[in-house]
Amino acid sequence: MGPELHRSARVALTLVFASIAGATGSAYAQETKVTIVVPNPSAINNFPLHVAIGEGYFKEQGLDVTVEAVNGSASVLQSMAAGQAQIGNPGPGPLLGARARGEDVVFIYNQFPKSIFGLVVKEDSAIKTPTDLKGTTVGVGTADGAEVGFSRAILSKSGLAEGNDYKFLAVGDGGTAAAAFLNNEVESYAAAVSDAAIIGARGIPLREITPEEFLSFFGNGWAVTRSYLDGNPKVIEGFGKALVKATKFGLDPANKDAVLAHAAVGNPQEAEDPKFAAALLTAIQDRVTPLDVSTGYGYQPPEHWKMWHESQVATGALSKPLDDLNAAYTNEFVKAWNE
Repeated sequence: MGPELHRSARVALTLVFASIAGATGSAYAQETKVTIVVPNPSAINNFPLHVAIGEGYFKEQGLDVTVEAVNGSASVLQSMAAGQAQIGNPGPGPLLGARARGEDVVFIYNQFPKSIFGLVVKEDSAIKTPTDLKGTTVGVGTADGAEVGFSRAILSKSGLAEGNDYKFLAVGDGGTAAAAFLNNEVESYAAAVSDAAIIGARGIPLREITPEEFLSFFGNGWAVTRSYLDGNPKVIEGFGKALVKATKFGLDPANKDAVLAHAAVGNPQEAEDPKFAAALLTAIQDRVTPLDVSTGYGYQPPEHWKMWHESQVATGALSKPLDDLNAAYTNEFVKAWNE
């Protein structure tokens, strides 16, 4: 979902773009090929990535980028571990789980400083708080997506235990999640911002019941394996610089049409309903805006990682605390990205 959203069967979005105007043959020879894997095919959800491609920012950094979309964070991490991709966009919960399994993967860029998830119910539901979900079925996009850890933490904090007090049901996202609500298969849904927008567009008004304290749980970001990080610092620096430049471009209201046009190249289907696309972009723009701009785009607050870590242990997603939480992320490149 959401970014674990619009999941379908594995979709390969190979985006190989022509060079920016004025590029020479020698420039091509100097470009580093980078395969980037994302947990869903939505381009608006990842608008900085597609702006960086469309505006030529990756090319400026000597990067020849190819993007692949897969089914959720688990698949993102698997692709990276298998060497099929150099940079991925997983959720923090799944990344911690991967590290617990011995995969040395590192979060390098916090793309969604604000929570991209919310626990929602139908607007006319009698459910008012997470505690009211006892004895119900909670819908999620996939069984191993980042939204599962997020909602499990909320329910655990409310005194509910998975299996005994509630159960998860993977119902997909967007349209299929809307159908699950209509068919009364689920009473609530762990929705990404985009999912909620899609469900609402299908005529199902939603109400969020996420406790305030969980809204600071950051969402998906960019990650690499430790070996790639150590061996390719210039690539990481260039990648982040392009993303920061693209994010700033995308947050400027004057560039709205250009951003939507770049996103439409990445996912034409999203552009079929211009009004919905514009509304979704507005929602995503809010989530990628740093809580404190002075810390820089991409910055990861250590205290927020501690929150994620503690919630994963408390809910049983991690059988025990990681030996070194600090090894799961780095802010090493933030200063260079924001210069």
